[in-house]
Amino acid sequence: MHTIEIQKEPVELYKILKFEGMTSTGGEAKLLIGDGQVTVNGETETRRRRKMMNGDVIGFRGDQFHLQLSTHTETI
Repeated sequence: MHTIEIQKEPVELYKILKFEGMTSTGGEAKLLIGDGQVTVNGETETRRRRKMMNGDVIGFRGDQFHLQLSTHTETI
């Protein structure tokens, strides 16, 4: 299982696929999600804008990706 660190929650599902390089574009991510090729927490997910939270697990192309909220804080 791979870990994806997110900076805030919630994050839309298609954005994670796009920004983590799992798909080339957001449009491609939306098509794959709509086709039922992505799972969230073990269940097929077809909502492109599904709100993803810390601890959720994405299944995509045979791999599992665990979302983990970043503990890093910025100081200015």
